[in-house]
Amino acid sequence: MSSGERARRTDTAVAENRQREIPSLKKMMATLPTRQGRCLDVSLLPFAPGDATAGSEAELQAIVIGDRKTVDLPLTIEQSNYFADMLRRSAAGDTRKRNVTDLEVFLHNNEEEVWENSWVRFPRDLLSPLSEEVLQRDLLADKENPAQGKRSDARKFIFSQNGQDYLRIPISYLLKLSLAEIVNASRLLLPGTILETATRLMDHFLNDNSSPENFSFHVVSASPHCRLGTAVAQEMAQRFLLSTLLVMYANERFGLLKSGQQAVIFYSPHPPSRQKRLNNIISDAFYRELFMNPCLSGWRRGEEKRDYMHLCHQVISRSQLNAIAKLREAGIITNNLVILPNTSNISLSNNGTHVSLGSRQLGAMLKDPSSGFTKVQEKVLGDLAVKIVEHFLPLFVGSYTAAPYRLDSTDFHPEKVLAFLPHELDYTHLRMFWRRWQKKAKLRVLGRSLTPFGPLWLDRTIRAVCGLRGDFLPDFRMIDYLMALMSTERSPALDGRLHNSERLKKDLTDLGVFDLKMSLYLLEKMRDYETMGFSGFESRHYSLFEKFTDDMGKAVDIQNLLYCLAFKYMAAGRISHHSIPDTPFLESERRQIIFGAAVGIPTFYIRQDTDNVLMKRILARAERVRKSRRYPRYLRVYNDEYRRALLKILHEDAADLIEMFDLKDTLQDLEFRLESPRLYSALGRLTASILKEVGALSPLQVKSEVFNLAAERYYRHGLRRRHIEEALDLLVEELAAFQKDCRGMRQETKSAMNLLFKNEEPPAFIRRLRGKILEGSVAEGDLEKLIYLVIISIHENSKAADSNKGGDSRRTNHVASVC
Repeated sequence: MSSGERARRTDTAVAENRQREIPSLKKMMATLPTRQGRCLDVSLLPFAPGDATAGSEAELQAIVIGDRKTVDLPLTIEQSNYFADMLRRSAAGDTRKRNVTDLEVFLHNNEEEVWENSWVRFPRDLLSPLSEEVLQRDLLADKENPAQGKRSDARKFIFSQNGQDYLRIPISYLLKLSLAEIVNASRLLLPGTILETATRLMDHFLNDNSSPENFSFHVVSASPHCRLGTAVAQEMAQRFLLSTLLVMYANERFGLLKSGQQAVIFYSPHPPSRQKRLNNIISDAFYRELFMNPCLSGWRRGEEKRDYMHLCHQVISRSQLNAIAKLREAGIITNNLVILPNTSNISLSNNGTHVSLGSRQLGAMLKDPSSGFTKVQEKVLGDLAVKIVEHFLPLFVGSYTAAPYRLDSTDFHPEKVLAFLPHELDYTHLRMFWRRWQKKAKLRVLGRSLTPFGPLWLDRTIRAVCGLRGDFLPDFRMIDYLMALMSTERSPALDGRLHNSERLKKDLTDLGVFDLKMSLYLLEKMRDYETMGFSGFESRHYSLFEKFTDDMGKAVDIQNLLYCLAFKYMAAGRISHHSIPDTPFLESERRQIIFGAAVGIPTFYIRQDTDNVLMKRILARAERVRKSRRYPRYLRVYNDEYRRALLKILHEDAADLIEMFDLKDTLQDLEFRLESPRLYSALGRLTASILKEVGALSPLQVKSEVFNLAAERYYRHGLRRRHIEEALDLLVEELAAFQKDCRGMRQETKSAMNLLFKNEEPPAFIRRLRGKILEGSVAEGDLEKLIYLVIISIHENSKAADSNKGGDSRRTNHVASVC
């Protein structure tokens, strides 16, 4: 018996011993009311229609357009002690002149005048009394204890110029102040209940590490006329529209446009190219000073959250450095010729969408001590559900979301492009993954793998001589970002035991990979009732949706279906924790498929005698599976065939659920996305639009830098316009429905509508301004009315959600944890 085989059997034995500590799954499922007599009633399953609720969190890209002499980011760099010290040291010969030259090039050579993640600055006296009140509270060290005084960094946000006080803030906070201005201006126009809704919305505008972030204004559920996914997508579209209008309003109200600053927000999945370039020429501490968000809004003690953001950046940066040692141990790096990653890692500037599902049934049982269903049962069932759903995640990659990206052949240093994969995959799978990726990227010359040597002039010469073009990735964000930390031998993350994530974080902290204070990174994450106020799951793998309703809506419906199927498997006794043992190897075995889909690798390898029962069942339905010639005792599986097998499994095992959810058309649409991705998938549509920007037919026909910059332009202009148009269309439909059923409209809504629109119907008002909205040239007065309309719509939807839920839809916190 080989040492690898002995280790695998030992892992399995350890996993089996752990499972004996977990209460019987059959007894746990007996506490759930899922049966009518001896028969399973799928309509009573958790996450069935009528039981599931949902919410989302969206991270946005912020930019400021303007001359370097008027925009905050270049002004801050030029006026910083860091830049002055660099100039002094360069003049004295203590540092390379190249360091200063690169920074000056960044500042001076910006033809498009786009400054990603810049702050804005404007005279403080432009704030209304309400906005000033909001600002003063957010500058407190402890918002619940004003006696502690202001934050120690309060001076960072206020400065004097020509005898006048100025405010400088990130765009994430600009959104909140803009909404405060709207509330202040509407006090005599809108009814008190709608004003309360508008005021409540301020707390929904937060921030990620750098980006603006917002979360659902209310929790949604399915209705007879609207699926859950559609409801989630429409709410997110409405949130994006309000955010966009608030930024436009801030540009006018605070005089940003007049002072040469135009703030813009949009969806973009990966860090901007120019920000990456800047990150490579400044220190990690100065990068944090420029780009880490100060967390003014959304947290009681903002400075503590800001420090947490800094910790995340430090830990992630250190973690990628520690990944090099793992690459050496795995045999991928075989000599000392490596390019050390920057001590400042920029991956936290990736942007995605998190969608959380909750179960009313599970929440009610956990709230009721007499139900017999406790956090112990919640943990066992929740972890198993996550393990089941992870097998199906390749269905989403590229189909519903994507982050298309080009890598040049000179980028293929394993210590850089493999990013965090050494912390996410077992060494065996990592080696297989790397070999297949090199083959896909055609980095072989005369039968030998050829990766960059290091000196850029040499690598570029080899690229030209050998005709190396690099690669195209369907979802770069899933590789560039730390998506899912692999368990250790003694501390699995999903074995169903309470506090297992804390034990794993302790192990990973000791290994220099993570930190105990941070939230554990997983693709799918259980949200426990005790912590979150609801019982459910958060999907964290979504990158960029090209369309709200067609892409996000359908993805969430499939997500809902999968969790309902997971509980059906458990209720029927078909899958238990024993079926999917908790070993790092088996965890890596199923996750390699997801990462392979993100890179576009056509095949992967599974052990013939895998202990994963669900994996065996899926592979039994996959075509073109054969024994590997290169890897004895392994099966070679095509990624496309694996996804087709997943679709077969859904049709076989979830036929009753598909009928119950009325998702036959959604499954048909998913099949189209898998079979004709260029036409129907989010990846195909996004890529086609980007290629149109550069006039090419294939991503590999253009240089990597050209493609990636074209992608950023498309997200900034074309895609942003499409998202605004879709959100406006949804708003017009909703307002028309309000008018058609005016008797169902609340009295305060009727009053507000009559007061605001005496001579023009709201849908006609929007249609008249549509062109100006898309151009960003709406007058301040019209912007106010547009924002009032959106707030009225949100108010009406929130009240309807409260009525459907029989409570307050805002109590349940469906947002993801930052980091």
